[in-house]
Amino acid sequence: MISAISWVPKGVSKSTLSIANPPSKEEIGELVKRGLLQTSKEIENEFSDENMSISDEIQRDSELERALSAADALGKASKSSTLETDYLTDALKELDMDGYDEEDGGVDIFGSGLSNLYYPSNDMDPYLKTQNDDDSEDEEDIIIKSEDSIIICAQNEDDVSNLVIWIMEDTAEGDPNMYIHHDIIIPAFPLCMAWLDCPLKGGERGNFIAIGSMEPVIEIWDLDIMDEVQPSATLGGILKKKKKEKKKLIKYKEGSHRDAVLGLAWNKEYRNILASASADKLVKIWDVATEECKMTLEHHTDKVQAVAWNQFAPEVLLSGSFDHTVAMRDGKSPSHTGFKWPVEADVESLAWDPHKEHSFVASLENGTVVGFDIRTASSSSSSESKPVFTLHAHDKAVSAIAYNTAARNLLATGSMDKTVKLWDISNQPSCITSKNPKAGAIFSISFSDDSPFTLAIGGSKGKLQVWNLLREDEISRRYANFAHKDRPSTP
Repeated sequence: MISAISWVPKGVSKSTLSIANPPSKEEIGELVKRGLLQTSKEIENEFSDENMSISDEIQRDSELERALSAADALGKASKSSTLETDYLTDALKELDMDGYDEEDGGVDIFGSGLSNLYYPSNDMDPYLKTQNDDDSEDEEDIIIKSEDSIIICAQNEDDVSNLVIWIMEDTAEGDPNMYIHHDIIIPAFPLCMAWLDCPLKGGERGNFIAIGSMEPVIEIWDLDIMDEVQPSATLGGILKKKKKEKKKLIKYKEGSHRDAVLGLAWNKEYRNILASASADKLVKIWDVATEECKMTLEHHTDKVQAVAWNQFAPEVLLSGSFDHTVAMRDGKSPSHTGFKWPVEADVESLAWDPHKEHSFVASLENGTVVGFDIRTASSSSSSESKPVFTLHAHDKAVSAIAYNTAARNLLATGSMDKTVKLWDISNQPSCITSKNPKAGAIFSISFSDDSPFTLAIGGSKGKLQVWNLLREDEISRRYANFAHKDRPSTP
C-alpha cells in the first residue's frame, strides 16, 4: 500500500546522486537497535526450529525416493539392459569416434571455425556492443535531468517499509516514461511525509524528505544519496527500552512524541521549521537544523491527524484532531489559546486555499468536506462558527484533499470509497468529474507544483497512479486558459 505521496520540485535533485559509504560499526549497532538488522544469534534462534523441521522432511523424502528407485530398478532391470546396450552402440556409431581425429577444419563444435571465437576489436563484437548499449541505457536512467518530475511514495509491502523514488519523463510520443530510480528502506510503517529543502548539510538548498511513522520519531532522509541506511537527522524517538517486573520502561529523547506521528508540515518561509501531529494528542514545532523541539502545543484532547501552515502568514498553523475540532495557533503569540472550529467527525486532512489567505478546508471521517473562513474564528470550541460550505463528497472517509495551485477554486478529494473527485468550490460547490483510478482505498493525493494539472494518487493496492486532468473534457473546457501554461503528458 501507498500511505503518502510527495513531489520533489523540478531541478532540485542532483543529476548524479552520491553513493553512501558502508556503515561503520557504530552505525551497524544503531541499525540493530532500530530493528533494521538482526544479529546472527537472533537469526539463528528465529530459524532454528524451522530449519530442523525442513531437514527432517528432506531426510524422509530422500529415504522414500531411494526406496522407490530401488523397487523400480529391480522390476525393470531385466527388460531394459538389452535396450540400453543397443542404444549406446547406435549412438557411438553415429558419432564415428574412430575417425574423430581425422576431421578437417579445426574447432568446429559451436561455430564455423576458430575465427568466430574472437574479433579484431571490441567494437566489432556484437555481444559486447549490445552489452555496452545496455550499460549506457542504465547509466542514462540513473542520471536525473532538470526537466524530470520526481514522485516519492511511502509504502509498505509484505511487512517491508520503504520510500520509492519515481522518475517521470516527458516523451515526444505524448505518454510519459515512468520508472523507479531507487528506493530507501525505512524501519517502521510510514504514515506521512513532507519534502523540505532546508540545507542540513550546508549550501543554499537541500533535498530532504521527512517521514512520520508508527514510531514516535521523525526521520529526515537525504534524497541526493543512494544506498543510504541511516537518516540525515532524527527528531525525537526512543533512547532505550528496559524491562522491569514484567513492565516495559521506555526512555524518550528530549521533546519527543510518545506515539505515532500522523501528520507533518514543512514551513516554506522558515525553512528549518517542521510541524508534527501525533497520536499522543500533541502538536510539536521542530527546528530540523538543530534537531530540537522548539514548542509543544496541547490544545487537543484526542489524536491529532493533520497540520498545515498558512502560505500567506507563515506563523499561522492549523491542526485537525479526532476530538472533532480544527484549531489555529499563531507562532507569534504562543501564549494565546488560539482559535477553534467544531466539526461533526474525526478530521482526516487539512488544506489552506493557496489563492485566499483566510480560507481552508478540512476533510472528515464521515465523508464530508467543510470549508471555513478564519475571520469567523473563536477561541471557544463550543462557539457557533459555522462552515462556509459543506460537501457531502464521498460515501466513506475523505482521507486526502488537495487544492490546485494554478486554477482558483479547483479542489481534489480522495476517499476510502476508492474514488477521486474534482470540485469547483466557487459560489455553489459542485462536482466536476469523478474517477476510480484503480488504486484501491485512497490514502494520499498530491498536485505537482510544476505541472498543476497532474495529480499523483496512492492507495491500498500499492500502485502509483498519475492522472492528467487536462484529458478530462470538462476540466479542459473550464480551465482552457491554464492549458498553455501546463501541458502534462501523464496518462
